[in-house]
This record gives sequence, structure tokens and C-alpha cells, in this order.
Amino acid sequence: MRKKGFRFSSILLLGIFVLLSTISLAKYPARDINLKVPYNPGGSTDLTARALGETMGKELGVSFIVTNTPGAGGAVGSTAIYNATKDGYNILANGMMAFVAMPVLDTLKTTTAEWDFWLATFTPNVVVVRKDSPYKTMEDLIKALKDNPGKITVGTAGPGSGGHVGIEVLRSGSGIEYKHVPYQGGNPAIIATLAGEVDMTTQLLVEMEDMIKAGDLRALAAFTPDDIVIKDGPTIPSILKFIPNLKDKIPLGETTGITVPKGIPDEALKALDDAFDKAIKSKEFIDFCARKGFIIVGKNRKDAVSYMENLASVITWTLYDAGVAKKSPEEFNIKRSK
Repeated sequence: MRKKGFRFSSILLLGIFVLLSTISLAKYPARDINLKVPYNPGGSTDLTARALGETMGKELGVSFIVTNTPGAGGAVGSTAIYNATKDGYNILANGMMAFVAMPVLDTLKTTTAEWDFWLATFTPNVVVVRKDSPYKTMEDLIKALKDNPGKITVGTAGPGSGGHVGIEVLRSGSGIEYKHVPYQGGNPAIIATLAGEVDMTTQLLVEMEDMIKAGDLRALAAFTPDDIVIKDGPTIPSILKFIPNLKDKIPLGETTGITVPKGIPDEALKALDDAFDKAIKSKEFIDFCARKGFIIVGKNRKDAVSYMENLASVITWTLYDAGVAKKSPEEFNIKRSK
């Protein structure tokens, strides 16, 4: 009888151990999370990723380990996450203008339908030149671009990046031609502008606001419907004052957030939903956005679907019409925006 009792107890204990082990394995997150930024440090994507990762990590009780993997306009890091294990421990941070452009640029084969998104921040494109530039106003710059077609150099974070889309939208509305100089991220493009390697950039406000305040960069126009008044800094005029026919494409800027490929376990998705919702409402994240000049978007996974579809339509067709896209958006079932 004792042997039978001992055997039964052993089986019961083993069953409890297996059950507890299964529950433990199912718990998410059980370890730190890899958050990949597909650009160099210092740009709007990197800034948002680090602030969002820190606040979400506190909510989840783990750390978001940020790694920067630049290359091919963000495609190298994006592809690495798409091909990684779909367990919720490999997350991509990206600027969504650049992200939706990748299929038509033929650098990433996937579309928004194959990813889940959490959208955190927005910042507009701004036309800037260095402080000693001969172009004092937007009128000066537009005249120079028209008088010297293909000679004025424009630095951006690479093909399909937010800055590249900005200059292409400017080109589509004004008929100017320019020489594109791509860099591995927004910050290198801005540094190149400061150093005089390029004549101008159309990168993002948050990446340059401190330099605009300090007077190292001169902001000529913002891709917004109204002027932007920078606290303790200059007022940046709306680009519509110079090119009114851009009205349908304004505001234009980069929406930044995080994304994972479809197929992540539901438990992980729900945990990320909850952590994201709490993070964007936290004092730390709100203070970060106020300090850096970001506008909080705050669109969760379900709310982001229609936003991303519309963004993909605007950006991909803009690049296609400009002759920049290697493939038609139609190949990816992306409808032209009305």
C-alpha cells in the first residue's frame, strides 16, 4: 500500500510540476525584449524607440534592449525582424513613411497587412539649410532649385525615408529638380547639412529642433497647414505659403512606433497592447514628447490598421508618380488615395 501511495504521490507531483512549467513557459514576457531600430542612433525613430521601450519595459517588468542596424533605407533591420522567431521577443521600431515605401522600392517584400502596429509619435518634415547658407528664405531656395536643376544637393535618411518623401512631395508640387544624397539615418543627413556636405535637408523637426533653436540650422518651411512656433525659438512658416497646391498632402511627416510580423502569440500581443496604452499615457513619455517636440499619436494595434493603409496609399503612389518606385503599388494591392 505504501508503494502504491508513494507512486501515486510521485505521479501527482510530476503532473503539478509539468503544469507549473507549462504555465511558466506561457508567461510573457519571461526575458528581455530585442527592439531593433533600422537606422543609426539620433533620428526620430531611434529617439521614440528608446523612450517608448523604456516606459513599456517598466510596465512589463523587463528591459527593451535597443539595437541599431542601419542599411538599405531601413530594410536590413526590418528584414531581420521579419525573419526572426515570432515569439514577441523581437520587435521592430520604424518610421512608418519609410516602412510603407519599402515594397515599391523593392527593399522589403512585405506590406502592412503582414504586420501589427502600435503608433506612438508624429513629427513634420521641415526644410532646413545651414546657418551660413546663401538661401535666407524659402523663396530663395525654390528659385535656386529651379535655376540650377539637379545641382542643389539634398541629404536624407535614404530612399523612401521620411526626408526623401518630403523632398519628393516638394518636387511634385513645385517642379524643381535636385540631387539626392542618401545617408544611413536622419542624424547623419543633418550632420552633413551642418557641415556643408549637402545644401539642405527635409528631415524631421524633432531631429533638428535643438539645432534650429541654437541657430545652427535655418528652418525655411514646415510641411504643416499652419506655421510652427517653436518655444524659445523661431517661427517656421507653413510650406503652403510658398506652394499652395500641396494642400492635399499636408500635414506630411513621420509617424513612429513599433511593429511585429503577424503570427506573434496572442498572449504577447495582449501584453504589448496593455503596456503600450499605459506607456503613452505615462508622465515620462508625455514629458519626453513635450521636450522633444513630438505629437503623441497613440494608436493601438487595432486603431492603426486604417491609418497604415491610408499612409501606404499616399506614400507609395507619391513615390511611384515621381518615378522613384521600382514597382507599382498595384502589385501589392495598394489602392490610390482619393
